[in-house]
Amino acid sequence: MLCQPSISALSSPRDCKQLYQFLDFCKQQSLQDRHSKIASIALEVPCLDPLVVLQQWSRSDQVHFYFENQDAEKAIAAIDAVSLHQADGSQRFVAAQQFTQDCMQHFITNSHPSPWSTPRFFCSFTFSDQSDSRADAISHDSRSFARSGGFAAGTVFLPKWQVMRSHNQSMAIANLSIHRQSNIEQLTQKIWQQFQQLCAPQYSLLHFPQGMPPSLEPRQPWQMGNVDNFRTAVVGALRSIQAQQLHKLVLAHAVDVTSSLPFQAVPSLHNLRQRHPDCTVFSVGNGQGQSFIGASPERLLSLHQGRLVTDALAGSAPRGKTMAEDDAFAQRLMQTDKERREHQVVVDFIAQRLVQLGLQPKYASSPKILPLSNIQHLHTPIRTLVSNPIHPFKILAELHPTPAVAGMPRDIACQHIQHYEKFGRSLYAAPLGWLDTQGNAEFVVGIRSALLDGHRARLYAGAGIVAGSDPDRELAEIKLKFQALLQALV
Repeated sequence: MLCQPSISALSSPRDCKQLYQFLDFCKQQSLQDRHSKIASIALEVPCLDPLVVLQQWSRSDQVHFYFENQDAEKAIAAIDAVSLHQADGSQRFVAAQQFTQDCMQHFITNSHPSPWSTPRFFCSFTFSDQSDSRADAISHDSRSFARSGGFAAGTVFLPKWQVMRSHNQSMAIANLSIHRQSNIEQLTQKIWQQFQQLCAPQYSLLHFPQGMPPSLEPRQPWQMGNVDNFRTAVVGALRSIQAQQLHKLVLAHAVDVTSSLPFQAVPSLHNLRQRHPDCTVFSVGNGQGQSFIGASPERLLSLHQGRLVTDALAGSAPRGKTMAEDDAFAQRLMQTDKERREHQVVVDFIAQRLVQLGLQPKYASSPKILPLSNIQHLHTPIRTLVSNPIHPFKILAELHPTPAVAGMPRDIACQHIQHYEKFGRSLYAAPLGWLDTQGNAEFVVGIRSALLDGHRARLYAGAGIVAGSDPDRELAEIKLKFQALLQALV
């Protein structure tokens, strides 16, 4: 990555001249190396709301990515792609790594690399390493729904625009492909004007556009529909566990909801971030009119300056209506043998996988309670130092899928999932996140999620089945998870 002197602002003809000189330098480098370059321009802008930028700038025929944690006061929107890679197969993480490394060889930036100003790649991987060609088969009034094949098994893209907010600071990064035929004067004027737009008050936190209410109820009543398939699957899983074919199996269920008006991803995200500030709210757009949105409590990988954190999150209980009831649910969760065993399976798996990478994971001997807005979980953060460079994709390949979303043994569990679930999981329970050019990365597991496709939405939820599981209790758990999403959809 080549770095050029910083462009501190774009607010005068002189600044525009500096931008022109930077882009012209990139073109000269392209001519010299006989290869196109990626010009990356990072500028601080007035504090803005990336969700508003996503609403105003993104189009349904463009890929997008959105990531926000209200409690951490961090949000990022990525819009359109200057370079995009998609792949299927067992080597999808290796191919994604190669793509990002190839791109990095041709970066030219206008500022010294830092976590704040570094361009990021945005990534989504489906649960399975093959695009699922099965038609989704659960619906209220028909057996036809958009196929999950709208999302590739592995997608990584470098956005044309990356807009970030951290506390009271905001940064915008424009990435451009520069080659020998690039019209530098036209590119300069276009980028200069777009940066000026981002400085307008309409993008600030205090100026949500019309049509983005703080909260809306679902447009129409809903029913879960036939749950016999889920109950049957739980009973079958328990038989397999009793026969010692499995220790644990995570079974998902899907519910289809239709609306007289198209579902709106951005207002739904706004509702999710208000209702679930303790989760990571996300949206992945495939450029074909579909958006996969959700609010995930589960961190799969956080890697910053060599410090790695991942979550073991398994074992669930509802929240109480009073503090006393809430505490009672939490104590019962901590003391239930079935829940503790389910949780320990996840802890052991993650620790073993990290050890196989040559790392030394550290974690508490007993889990804590993670209280969320409508549910609480057993939670064990697992930490380790990554002294030798290990690419984030290599870590993802080891961790995904964890027993929290698949089961144990993992390969046998995935075979049972294919057998029992009559729909494609798509991005449900799969890694979603970003990595930058400095080796930092953030990925969550795509749970508590829904696929929006015009007038239709498909909601996903799952439950971990171990010895002692009760089909009715597991059904109650996924209903609770569905409810959180249904209350947010607009």
